[in-house]
Amino acid sequence: MMFTAEPESNNHINFLDITIHKTLTKWTTSVYRKPTFTDSIIPYTSNHPPQHKHAAIRYLHNRLNTYHLQHNEYKEELDTIHVIMMNNGFPTHTYTPPRRPTTITSQKPGYTTHKWAPFTYIGRETTYITNIFKKADIRITLRTNNTLQNLLMQEPQPPDKYSRSGAYKLTCPECNKVYVGQTGRSFTQMFKEHRSAFKSNRNTSNYAKHASEHLHPFGPIQETMQVLQYQRKGTHLNTIERFFIYKAFSINNHLNDEFNITPNRTFEALLKPSNNSPTSQPPPTPDQLKNNDPLPPHLRTTRNFSNKAGPDNVSNTQ
Repeated sequence: MMFTAEPESNNHINFLDITIHKTLTKWTTSVYRKPTFTDSIIPYTSNHPPQHKHAAIRYLHNRLNTYHLQHNEYKEELDTIHVIMMNNGFPTHTYTPPRRPTTITSQKPGYTTHKWAPFTYIGRETTYITNIFKKADIRITLRTNNTLQNLLMQEPQPPDKYSRSGAYKLTCPECNKVYVGQTGRSFTQMFKEHRSAFKSNRNTSNYAKHASEHLHPFGPIQETMQVLQYQRKGTHLNTIERFFIYKAFSINNHLNDEFNITPNRTFEALLKPSNNSPTSQPPPTPDQLKNNDPLPPHLRTTRNFSNKAGPDNVSNTQ
């Protein structure tokens, strides 16, 4: 290990993130930034959790109010913070970073350790969902997937998109009814099994049964099967399948078994209209569909849940 000495220059010297000034009567300090400093922080309009965006501004204000700065240095640092906020889209005059709640670091008698649950932040919908856990003994931590690694590094895709496993949907080319399912094998193999059930008239596929009973064409794989999400077999894939089944069920356009569909507040929050209209109503219940009750007005037209007009089809667990 080699130690170096840095002499003072013009009666001041830099140490960590402060500059120490020497005068005839006293010492003063100011905030030091390296020549390579850039004022880049998470932009205010970025799709990141508000806690992450507030953290940088909170740190700058905490340092401003913690260091013993003179009036001129204090005003200069405050102006620098305003410039950083302005360059990153933050409101400068009306914005005050929220205080970070104090946490207990030592376990005292009677202190209960809380459980933590990570959530991937996708927007305001995540906040709506995490509010459900406020009354539970579960603390929420947020994370994001739009990292530089995910944005710049692309996972190599196989030449055939149907050679992997995950959640899929089958869309009837005649009536656009959908069947949602999952497979731990390749999508091609699963499609062959549905087509085999159609040709042999076996009651092992709801999609094949629908096509046979209504004399609808089965369709080729490129026109019939859509990959919803690649995923390996497991509980995560089960949740993905249930979500897309619930999505198709909410617009009454599915071919899956209704007795497997139960109310789910999390799915309803994700499918909630973006405008948060107070007139929005929950999807129809299985009893309404079995009794052929007329759909409520808000479900008589397909809501724009996806980029395509057709609903999502996912098959049952195979």
